[in-house]
Amino acid sequence: MSTDEETGAAPAARDGDHDAAEGAVEADGPPPTGWRNPRVRRALSALVSVLIVGGIFWFVLGQFSDLSSVWRSIRGLSSAQVALIVAVAVVNLATYVPVMVLATPGLRARQSFVLTETTTAVSNALPAGGAIGVGLTYTMLGSWGFSKTRSTLSVLVTGIWNNFVKLGTPIVALAILALQGQPGGGRLVAALVGLVGLVTAVVVFALILRSEDFARRAGLTMQRVATPLMAVFHKGPATGWDHAVVKFRSRVVGLVRHRWLALTAVTLLSHLALYVVLLTCLRCVGVPDSEVSWAEVLVSFSFARLVTAIPLTPGGVGVVELALIGSLTGFGGDRPEVVAAVLIFRLFTYVLPIVLGGFTYLFWRRNRSWRGSAPPMPESLAPIAVDDPGPAAVAAG
Repeated sequence: MSTDEETGAAPAARDGDHDAAEGAVEADGPPPTGWRNPRVRRALSALVSVLIVGGIFWFVLGQFSDLSSVWRSIRGLSSAQVALIVAVAVVNLATYVPVMVLATPGLRARQSFVLTETTTAVSNALPAGGAIGVGLTYTMLGSWGFSKTRSTLSVLVTGIWNNFVKLGTPIVALAILALQGQPGGGRLVAALVGLVGLVTAVVVFALILRSEDFARRAGLTMQRVATPLMAVFHKGPATGWDHAVVKFRSRVVGLVRHRWLALTAVTLLSHLALYVVLLTCLRCVGVPDSEVSWAEVLVSFSFARLVTAIPLTPGGVGVVELALIGSLTGFGGDRPEVVAAVLIFRLFTYVLPIVLGGFTYLFWRRNRSWRGSAPPMPESLAPIAVDDPGPAAVAAG
């Protein structure tokens, strides 16, 4: 990997020119119509999201509580309790910063704050916001001088670590319940199956990073498994997966080798901080440990987070509320107080980032002092070069 490709605004500009050229080629073809039209898809996605959210809130408020009881629980909060919730919510927002700083060498803490708040706001507010947020990540990092290669490294590493923690948290929560004498046959089996799956995934990931030859063989194995599955959907055979896995390894191995422990610690801290916000809201509105223990709250929280892996609505709005309220009341929580706590939790973890992200977006648009300021990529963390086999070799594979 050449030094100038890794460390300058100029490569980012060249990437942009390449995208523009591709867009010009696509523009020459016939415009998409009907279901293929991106505007139609976005409009339908927004409509479906609105219908899902409206239906969920109607069901939740109709089945679990009434608004007057919920409002009484919220109004019963003291000034000290409100201040405590605000404090833990602010700490939660701050924990996003070190994750991006570690995953994006050269990114400063204040840049990380602007980036994470802006992209979180987009992900929470817009249909298909997750994909748009990833695109905005590339745009913002590119404006600060980070090449697409470095931006891709950041997106890959943060995505992998977040998913590992998101998958691992329900397993840990169920194991804690089992140790407390509340195993339940189904919960114990689910925890064991999940543990085996998670350990397998982590071991395979570690072996891919350790050996390029293993990475290539893993890609070929996945390719053989994927080919018959793709045939079911009338797709051609999978090809080039060995090179794709080797290329993935080349991008992340340097950073992960030097920062995996710190990345794991700060990602765990970020997820734990979000859980603490929920736990604080429940305790402040009057759901005691005797009704819903901290471990049961962790189970509810972790599975609600897992549900958001299916992006039915922006930021999981409606889906998260339903999952949390259903689980927490199932464990024995008082319905009006649980609903009140969940709504307060979502106010500070869903609505607040949208508002704050609007201001950080405007700041990014107006601030010129950070443009092109990315420092050189440390050699030890840089992606390693991989020979490109070219289209013919990929097709042959």
